[in-house]
Amino acid sequence: MIQFKTIDGLLLRDMVVAGTALLEKNREAVDALNVFPVPDGDTGTNMSLTMQSACREVNSKEYLRADEAANALSKGALKGARGNSGVITSQLFRGFSKALKDVEKITPVQFAQALQKGSEMAYKAVMKPKEGTILTVARVVAEDAVKQAAKDPDDYDKLFNVILKSGEAILKKTPEMLPALKQAGVVDSGGRGLMLIYQGYAAVLRGEDINLTETGMESDFTAGDEDCHDMSKDLTYSYCVSFTLNRFREDCDEHDLDSFRRRLNRIGDNVTVNGDLTKAEIHVHTDNPGAALEYGIELAEISEVKIDNLLEMKRAWEAENNPQPEEEAEEEKSDEPAAAEKRYGFVAVSLGGGFSQFFQDLNVDRIVEGGQTMNPSVDDLLNAVNQVPAECVFILPNNGNVIFAANQAAELSKKEVHVIPTKNVAMGIAAAIAFQNELEPADNAARMEEAAQHVKTAMITYAIRDSEYNGIQIKQGDIIGLHNGQIEFSGNSIHDVVMDMMKTIVTDEDELITVYYGADVSESDAESVAADIEKDYDFCDVECHNGGQPLYYYLISVE
Repeated sequence: MIQFKTIDGLLLRDMVVAGTALLEKNREAVDALNVFPVPDGDTGTNMSLTMQSACREVNSKEYLRADEAANALSKGALKGARGNSGVITSQLFRGFSKALKDVEKITPVQFAQALQKGSEMAYKAVMKPKEGTILTVARVVAEDAVKQAAKDPDDYDKLFNVILKSGEAILKKTPEMLPALKQAGVVDSGGRGLMLIYQGYAAVLRGEDINLTETGMESDFTAGDEDCHDMSKDLTYSYCVSFTLNRFREDCDEHDLDSFRRRLNRIGDNVTVNGDLTKAEIHVHTDNPGAALEYGIELAEISEVKIDNLLEMKRAWEAENNPQPEEEAEEEKSDEPAAAEKRYGFVAVSLGGGFSQFFQDLNVDRIVEGGQTMNPSVDDLLNAVNQVPAECVFILPNNGNVIFAANQAAELSKKEVHVIPTKNVAMGIAAAIAFQNELEPADNAARMEEAAQHVKTAMITYAIRDSEYNGIQIKQGDIIGLHNGQIEFSGNSIHDVVMDMMKTIVTDEDELITVYYGADVSESDAESVAADIEKDYDFCDVECHNGGQPLYYYLISVE
């Protein structure tokens, strides 16, 4: 029961810190809701890093007034915004802050109105808003919150009951709004991330421990739930436990299954209970595998028991990767742009030594580390722009999930900045090559964008879970091919998927095929693939280069 009548700056800070902690605790599970079954789903990571930046800003001093705390949160979220989900989250906080101007303590009515202002600002920031996303969840929650606050203007308890109930209800409907979600068997990942933040808010107001908060995530997957054990992150629990329940006691009902799920959440995380009283697949990360098994035995017979030692897996991972301490000092950041020494400059986002070298050879001034597995923040991009000693700077995001953040950095910069919406490094390279120093900025931007859009791309990676996309049945571990960002091919052989993709992509009008091979592909294998492509398409020049990109075996451009 929430007793608070108003929210001041300190309480707002505590709410956001709790929301951030709950999101981080479930970050991998949110990442796993990525529609594409590719190994770089990062919505949870991007939102978590964005929220952590907001927390750092609001924790920098004690803000007693709500408006001051909200302003700090907005500033921090914008600076740390990463990826589309992170930038949208920052806009929700930006609108929330604007609605609270001159507000010392927030009433339920003002809180609901601030949620609505945040939703409106987030919609305006997206060029083509899609329903069935975090935007929808934010909007519906805000609309229902405003209605509730009008009925009970002094009751935060009823307000947050509505916020959480409304959010969960609309989140469950997102697969019906976006066919891609329905095909993948998941709810919207950004919407789930937002609900985790709101659940953290409610936990603080109710005086609850967020470690005991029931997130409702066990039903987020309707198919294909997969645990990927990311050993690069800190471990919360020591063991991964999975087993099957069947032949339930005759007196068991759905309430017993729900109670079982709650008990697992109290001793661990990453809990999934998929199935019904006929058969249920169980998974949990915990420090007490015995308790998890005992809870199951109380309900049914157990079989297919598997217990993985996550600590052992972590040690093996660390030994194999043997991370070395960073030798290079972090580049000095400055809010003030460098003095102009030339007319034009470039910032490019790149991940992979080969690609970074290509951009350096094309006279790109600043390379921002990032791409498929880690999207740079707005602050990272803005800092890079500021360090370029040029009057006009072109940003090459080279990833669809970085374009939004690049646009925000451009708006914040004091320089003239043009974002060329390149969705991969092949498009970025084509854009950089098209640049002509004698042209005006707008003409150059148009020329570069046209060159980038002319490039057809094929990307080859692997599936991290069973899925169905565009009618293609995909199994975990399958080799999958993306044509211009859409999954169109699946198979068991990297070579065969590449050659099948070429049949669809290459036309008689094309002249150049460039094969960029990744960190997990040997030079000899890449040259063999390039040779086979050249044999089948002898009317094209075929080049083979080491891109060095992680996770993606090949990125192939056709022009």
